[in-house]
Amino acid sequence: MVIDWSQKNGDTTSSDRPKVPAATYVRMSTDHQKYSTDNQIAVIHRYAENNGFEITQSYADEGKSGLRLVGRDALQSLLSDVEEGRANYRAILVYDVSRWGRFQDPDEAAEIELRCKRQGILVHYCAEQFENDGSIGSSIIKTVKRAMAGEYSRELSVKVFNGQANLIRLGYRQGGAPGFGLRRQLIDQNGNPKRELTRGEHKSIATDRVILVSGPEEEVRVVTRIYDLFNKGRNEAEIAAALNAEGILTDWGRPWSRGTVHQVLINEKYVGNNVWGRTSFKLKQTHVRNPEGEWVRADGAFTGIVPIEIFERAGEIIAARAERLSDDAMLEKLAKVLEKQGYLSGLVIDEMEDCPSSSSYSHRFGSLLRAYALVGFVPDHDYRYLEINRALRRMYPDLLAGVIQGLQSSGGAVSQDLETDLLTINREFTASVVIVRCLQTPAGSLRWKVRLDTVLKPDVTVVVRMGPGNTEPHDYYLLPLLDMHQAVLRLCEFNGLSFDAYRCDSLSRFYAMAARRSFTEMV
Repeated sequence: MVIDWSQKNGDTTSSDRPKVPAATYVRMSTDHQKYSTDNQIAVIHRYAENNGFEITQSYADEGKSGLRLVGRDALQSLLSDVEEGRANYRAILVYDVSRWGRFQDPDEAAEIELRCKRQGILVHYCAEQFENDGSIGSSIIKTVKRAMAGEYSRELSVKVFNGQANLIRLGYRQGGAPGFGLRRQLIDQNGNPKRELTRGEHKSIATDRVILVSGPEEEVRVVTRIYDLFNKGRNEAEIAAALNAEGILTDWGRPWSRGTVHQVLINEKYVGNNVWGRTSFKLKQTHVRNPEGEWVRADGAFTGIVPIEIFERAGEIIAARAERLSDDAMLEKLAKVLEKQGYLSGLVIDEMEDCPSSSSYSHRFGSLLRAYALVGFVPDHDYRYLEINRALRRMYPDLLAGVIQGLQSSGGAVSQDLETDLLTINREFTASVVIVRCLQTPAGSLRWKVRLDTVLKPDVTVVVRMGPGNTEPHDYYLLPLLDMHQAVLRLCEFNGLSFDAYRCDSLSRFYAMAARRSFTEMV
């Protein structure tokens, strides 16, 4: 219930009183229908009518989490307008305290209100049962409600995690590519198979589930052969060379390497085990690598394509390679890799011949970071970009497949150059998709460096700007060739109309470019 404060103490709003210009801010996540933007706007408009406000500008973040300020373009635009003197209003109307955000630190929400107040713009919470008048009572209530908003997110995170963990224990797959030799199978709530999911596809019915099944027979034979060769004394590099010589590609359509062969040899999904939670990103705070004892697992959840004894034998060989070496010997080999390559990463280590795997270093020394420090690897810049780039390369095929599917769903005809990944849409225009890594400055600002293809010169470059952490897209830019005059673009969070006119929160505008309409000939 929302109490109408405008009628208290017999005070009524005079019809001839000048109305105060105000802006509205609404945010909708997926937490509850009562917080839908339409419902928020209805309450805010009623409040404005009853309290003498005239709405002159509106800001809306739809489908945005309130855990962080990052990614909430409307709120950042509001704060920018307020602090840079562009605001044409004297008040901001918000549904309730939680709409600023469900920050884990309540002071973050308080800071947003304070930044507005410093510019002489007051914030009104239209659905709250108190007046935001600066009194001790309202300050206490706001502090409590901010803490409650953060606690709601924490409790929800725990429930979601427990729900996902329970699905893992029941043998259902939770995200991620299936891997070479495996496929994702969609099943209904009764366990009946429906169809195989292709790359980029996801389940759309809440009660459906995904499991792993054997892939094409030729891929299964390759996996079996990898284990057979390894257990007979061939190392990962030799196996990769043999597969490449026969023209066999990985599931990402790339040549095999020592590292990709190594991943096949150590991943438990090939014996049917369902393992989840090796890393976590709870409440969108920090990525952490969890100790093995905290992993969620269900052994024998799927039908394995490698017998358990063969998998364990391969694991014993990998472990023995490191066990035969002392700590000093392992660090000596790592130092040689550093001397040769000039930098270190898990991928670099796994690709080096006659060197223990990155997992061996992580297990022996507690983490790769500690092993790096022990050999003096302290770069001036953030060396994690190597691992980030590796992850983005893995992400690219699925993202590109999703773009193609979106264009086709809109009615467009799409052809892909398998060598350059250049897309030709409806035989009319070309497009390329570029994933751009997010860089964060020491002050917390976000930066992106975009390199345009000056050789292929696509008509449209679809830039996918990754968010902080580089795990999910932040937003998209549709850059037309005609308006781009530089090969390298350096973007920040706000770039002015010259660039941000091409920014969008989703690719629906791009997909619409491929749509077709039929015309009836008029006689």
